Amino acid sequence: MKLTNLNIVADENIPSVDRLFGHFGSIRKLPGRTIQNSDLQDADLLLVRSVTKVSSQLIKDTPIGFVGTATIGTDHIDKNWLKGKDIGFTSAPGCNADAVAEYVISTLLMVAVEQSFELQDRVVGIVGVGNVGRRLQQRLERLGVKLLLNDPPRAESGEQGFVALEFLLEHADIICLHTPLTREGDHPSYHLFNDRNLPVIKPNSILLNAGRGPVIDNAALLNWHRQRPDVTLLLDVWEEEPKVDESLAQQVRIGTPHIAGYSLDGKIRGTWMLYTAFCQHLGVKPEIDLADCLCDAGNELQITLDGSENLTDIVHRVYQPEADHSRFMDSLMDKKAQPTNFDMLRKQYPVRREFAAAQLQGVKPDKLLADQLQAVGFLLE
Repeated sequence: MKLTNLNIVADENIPSVDRLFGHFGSIRKLPGRTIQNSDLQDADLLLVRSVTKVSSQLIKDTPIGFVGTATIGTDHIDKNWLKGKDIGFTSAPGCNADAVAEYVISTLLMVAVEQSFELQDRVVGIVGVGNVGRRLQQRLERLGVKLLLNDPPRAESGEQGFVALEFLLEHADIICLHTPLTREGDHPSYHLFNDRNLPVIKPNSILLNAGRGPVIDNAALLNWHRQRPDVTLLLDVWEEEPKVDESLAQQVRIGTPHIAGYSLDGKIRGTWMLYTAFCQHLGVKPEIDLADCLCDAGNELQITLDGSENLTDIVHRVYQPEADHSRFMDSLMDKKAQPTNFDMLRKQYPVRREFAAAQLQGVKPDKLLADQLQAVGFLLE
């Protein structure tokens, strides 16, 4: 592949793409869900996010030589077909793992206040302990939260510390799903939660899905929850995205449009990972640092403390899921426009920074609060 004068097609929601790829050639930005074969007839490079299905139908008879997805998941990519056609490919594993972990922590702290409990007094079960699950595990462990972990592939590889899914469902007070979406193999995650095992979930628990929508059979979830309203539902992902089952959405305490990983930091990190992988593909040395891209983005986050705050207060100064939930629920009011509204919420998503980007000023936190802040990802001087 040539090094310059490339024709690049990119999802319009990928940030810093001009900064990182502009020197390779011209960039055409399109809505990710509408990219089609005719858009790629003179394209050398395709950069997407999770809403673009990259299949033989999309790529065939085009000059595409490299595909990158600025996402952790790759279930929307036909990797075998790309490999068979000798088309380069990369994803961005872990790029937004911190953002998703922080979405979960912020949401759980909100529910903890509403339901008058402390996270440290609950057992949290994490289903899928990969890039995101590990980050969440590490932060919750540092907070002193008791965990149950389920990850059959890691358990089969000989790693210790994992439990069976049914045991987790029976004993966890909070269940967090962070599995990739797989339909084949020894441990497919498609409809992993279904009408057979949902009833096993213990009373008055919390079920959160910030992984992939089809990991839960949404129809079964709706039917079950109508009989079990004691369980609190927190859903960022949906089985038929961008179409959302309004009846199910009305059952959730927090519903959001697949934005758990939508921090500015995570999105830029994903683009930068594509850039470094593409440089490696071309055999050239990357010349742009991630730190430079984050600095160029601006949007500094300064938080002034007066000494009265607790962990939840400070976390919610960075990210409060209630605002996303409110916008999401409003987007459901027009049923015909709902799928379009779903995508617009993602396209026009407000700038959200990660905990590590927050600059804490004012009264210095005491040791307990400082330890808690560092546990969940804040950087203290």
